[in-house]
Amino acid sequence: MHIDIAGLPADSVVFATSPLAELGLALHALSEPGHHPGLHGWTTATAAALEPDLADRLLEAEFLWRNTFADIFLPFSGIRGGDGRTGATLAEDLDILDRLDDERFVAAATEFTCSSLYGSDAPSPLTDPAMRARALDMATARGPRQVEFTKRLLADPVSVRGWIRRLLEDCNQAFFADTWRRVSVQLVADARHKTELLRRKGLAEAVGAVSSAVTLDEERERISVDKLTEGRTTAVAPEVGLGITLVPTSFGWPHLTVLHAHHWRPVIHYPVRLPDLPTPASVEQLQRRMEALAHPMRMRLCRNLARSPYTTGELAESHSITAPEVSRHLSVLKKAGLVTTRRRGRYVLHQLDLTVVARLGSDFLEGVLR
Repeated sequence: MHIDIAGLPADSVVFATSPLAELGLALHALSEPGHHPGLHGWTTATAAALEPDLADRLLEAEFLWRNTFADIFLPFSGIRGGDGRTGATLAEDLDILDRLDDERFVAAATEFTCSSLYGSDAPSPLTDPAMRARALDMATARGPRQVEFTKRLLADPVSVRGWIRRLLEDCNQAFFADTWRRVSVQLVADARHKTELLRRKGLAEAVGAVSSAVTLDEERERISVDKLTEGRTTAVAPEVGLGITLVPTSFGWPHLTVLHAHHWRPVIHYPVRLPDLPTPASVEQLQRRMEALAHPMRMRLCRNLARSPYTTGELAESHSITAPEVSRHLSVLKKAGLVTTRRRGRYVLHQLDLTVVARLGSDFLEGVLR
């Protein structure tokens, strides 16, 4: 993943906190607690305390944050000519979200239906019939809630935008206001520290402090983020506004995400703390599992399967390979005990067993030191 920054002024690199981005990742942690073992106590307590009505509405919209993290949670990035500054409060962030035009909002909210086109100059489903049909077709494989939501969003984006804002405001009232008060102190301190590091020691030191996976090249023209996904964007597009924003999160680990949508300002969303992973299994099992993962395409499939259940057809579409090829790779992963399968109607859904995969590193060390 590469971000071009040639000629970017130093003051166009912004470290900033975002209540809306943090709420989005908090909702992701609630919907996928297996991704975040270090947050088990918080996710369990928060989920148990949710009112049934709010819990139902969150289920209805969870595709916005569950398997993909919709760019609507980083709306400052999509404001043309913006300065990359986030809101100081959730209300301010939501006001920025309201400033996104309907085409951009709908395209960002339906990212889950067109992941293979992310980062390209694809038209919005709101205005393009082919993209609209594609969005509805891909939503069908996700389930009836997603289809219904996508239909409503395409038919009446204004009312759905209002519904989403009320949902996020209700989350704030139910649990997030208290959570933000607790975590914002650390996030503000981290953003301030990175800003000072940028001022005193330069961009290479500042981005290196974000993560060892984030580096600046020797010519200082490109930031690279070591991820399985491939993509390229620029922080020097005049039609968007010069700059890059780096947003810390206390809910993000193990995710280090890069917003690289076409004509949006780049954003690196990085975790500020790393909780402990789980532990052990057997050397024979470990060997089988590592051999199953030692294939570039299976690693790419695992990136999808780690985020959400997928059908064979969705995986084939996402990676531009045939369904039989996907089936062969899934068979290897299943034999190694890395993938689970369940049926929903006529769809067969596959998902990575995160608990098993999370143990691989510690299992390897225990195996070689035993």
